Amino acid sequence: MEQGEGGHVLGSPAIPAVLLYNRMNLDNVCELLEERLEYRFKNPSLLRQALTHSSYANERKSPDYERLEFLGDAVLELLVSDYLYHTREEMKEGDMTKLRASLVCEPTLSFCAREIELYKYILLGKGEEQTGGRKRDSIISDVFEAVIGALYLDGGLEAAKGFVEQYVLKDMYNKIEFVDSKSKLQEYSQEKGIELRYELLSESGPAHDKEYLVAVLLNNKEAAKGRGKSKKHAEQEAAYQALKRLK
Repeated sequence: MEQGEGGHVLGSPAIPAVLLYNRMNLDNVCELLEERLEYRFKNPSLLRQALTHSSYANERKSPDYERLEFLGDAVLELLVSDYLYHTREEMKEGDMTKLRASLVCEPTLSFCAREIELYKYILLGKGEEQTGGRKRDSIISDVFEAVIGALYLDGGLEAAKGFVEQYVLKDMYNKIEFVDSKSKLQEYSQEKGIELRYELLSESGPAHDKEYLVAVLLNNKEAAKGRGKSKKHAEQEAAYQALKRLK
């Protein structure tokens, strides 16, 4: 996506490594995300709405992302369907349906959103922030779809397509494999009669930006470690690394 002013692609200026979560930084949160995505919105209010959770909207009397999420969900399904239809000519309808479902499901979308650290830019109310809303897959994936909806309204189908191709369809089989890693490792351990468990080794960082280190153990022997912004994500990473070693 290379647009400049009024929907044009930007260069890639440096982004702060950590976005501080306080009221002073909320005014420029959209600009920071635009730089991250290398896309400048003609209508910045669309992006702000896409990032606004209902808890924040209720505090500020502003529109939340839910309508944009509804639109983005439909645009995403269309773009993934179009991509699979034109690039997977050998696939039957049933196989395309299964692959599309794996790509547009909540776990995959939250994984895609975490790759661009979208959770850092979400506007949350104080209560939702304090109860860990920034780490919830449901919220992160919803905002990801809302951003797609905002891009569609701002720059048409091409703007949304560029985003989906870059952050969903690129390396899609590895994304799906990562998301399915825990269930696949579970299947492997059951088939081999191996005891499987996860162990939290450490957690670090402030409450709003914790990082977890988890080990996966097979028959009480450490098979791999994983880091993540949630325990679930760290477990997925550990399972993914264990599967790579087992292969």
